Amino acid sequence: MKTNDIKILLVDDEPDILEIVGYNLKNEGYTVHTANNGLKAIEKAIKHKPHLILLDIMMPEMDGIEACEKIRNTEGLENTIISFLTARGEDYSQVAGFDAGADDYITKPVKPKILVSKVKSLLRRVKESSSDSDQTTLGDIIIDREAYLVIKNGEKIVLPRKEFELFSLLASKPDKVFKRETILDRVWGNEVVVGGRTIDVHIRKLREKLGDNLFKTVKGVGYKFVLNEN
Repeated sequence: MKTNDIKILLVDDEPDILEIVGYNLKNEGYTVHTANNGLKAIEKAIKHKPHLILLDIMMPEMDGIEACEKIRNTEGLENTIISFLTARGEDYSQVAGFDAGADDYITKPVKPKILVSKVKSLLRRVKESSSDSDQTTLGDIIIDREAYLVIKNGEKIVLPRKEFELFSLLASKPDKVFKRETILDRVWGNEVVVGGRTIDVHIRKLREKLGDNLFKTVKGVGYKFVLNEN
């Protein structure tokens, strides 16, 4: 996919952020749309179908957390990459963001070059559509990597992008223990800084949606996917 084909929605109530960040992203060749509150973010997201949304948390009309939840539940936007871009860096704020369905969390202030680097890292996961469906069947679960879709017992379960990528990684080798540092590297990448509880939050969400018995914690090491855990 060419850079100028990639659409980014930048959402912040600070005009300076919209101007400076928008300028730097446009300089990289991206198509950039902007909004200054959560309600407008949802409208613009539905209209433009962006590949990536950079979303502030503290905004008028509707905050970023609620906007993220609504975007995640909007048909056609389930797999849009969403990263919070906010001055709130507390652990509880990050957990709330990931619970809402965000893929990443970038703390302001951030230098334009570093932000662009993080955006490029996130967008590496946007791939050209393939004519051949990449599906894996594990027991009563089907993983469709092309559609970012999980089907369990015939029921379609749409996961946020990072939850899907984490599940896909663990399920790629059932019963293999993936170390936490390996998971962070494979799912979030070396250039993305995430909080220490990031993996735990995503595993908890996967357990809620797919079944607690499918995921086993190996204390001090990491996690594994199990099909027949007694």
